[in-house]
Amino acid sequence: MDRRTLLAAGSSLLTLAQQPPPVMAPPKKATITSSVMLWTLKGSFEERMEAAARAGLQSVEFVGEHYEWSDADIERVKRLARSLKLGIDTLSSVPRWGQQKLNMLQPEGRDAFLKEVERNLVFAQKLEIPMALLMSGNTVAGLSFEQQFAAMVECSKRCGDIAAKYGITLIVEPLNAKVSHKGYFLTNCVDGLRLMQETNHPHVRLLFDLFHEQVERGNVIQTALAAMPYVKVFHVADNPGRHEPGTGEMNYANIYKAIAKAGYEGYITMEYVPLQEQVGSLQKAVTEMRAALAG
Repeated sequence: MDRRTLLAAGSSLLTLAQQPPPVMAPPKKATITSSVMLWTLKGSFEERMEAAARAGLQSVEFVGEHYEWSDADIERVKRLARSLKLGIDTLSSVPRWGQQKLNMLQPEGRDAFLKEVERNLVFAQKLEIPMALLMSGNTVAGLSFEQQFAAMVECSKRCGDIAAKYGITLIVEPLNAKVSHKGYFLTNCVDGLRLMQETNHPHVRLLFDLFHEQVERGNVIQTALAAMPYVKVFHVADNPGRHEPGTGEMNYANIYKAIAKAGYEGYITMEYVPLQEQVGSLQKAVTEMRAALAG
């Protein structure tokens, strides 16, 4: 190879390296649906939706993006999702629980909590979204753990009755209080499983965030297997740092294999902050997830 040919080849390789990753087509059928939390991605709303589609994901989750949308906005977003062949599987039923100081843990203020849940379930129904996040809120001073837990069970039942009217499933999310959400009440999926059993409502299920569970308690596979009958969504990020699987201490290949072996059918959602270019990062994470689930 002469010098001119070598330089031309090097230029071609550089051009290829600078090009965006190719669009990955999601599988046509899957018992486990891949999703991503949009808040973890950079760009405008439309750019984040496009990034999810380019990465080959099948669905997206919102938190509070919808909160001030008009009916015209809702129709625009539905058209955008259809054009990108993306589902929208979840939004939050209490997206401003921290700012509004809403919680499920005491009878006082419950009416305001239920009103906020219903307000957001209206959005979910209009957007044709099947699930909505439900958050316990922060611990209430002066009440014992058991008093607060009993109030949360009662509130879950009331919320479930509202969700049933809209044909939507509420998914309760434990969050770690050690690092990410100081003061949060429902911090782990062991208590989350107990909540599901005591609530015993077909429209109330569990979101199992693997990152939060690892931070708070560890032992994620055993806890996930115990909670599996109630789990509708798994969230994925590595610990520490909440970045891509493989950047921390968690063995996601083994976690995915355990989930598949248990016969899980639901959503696995990427909720990590990418360290690498976000489309390529998501492509890699989803490809590895699918390989582990299949294997």
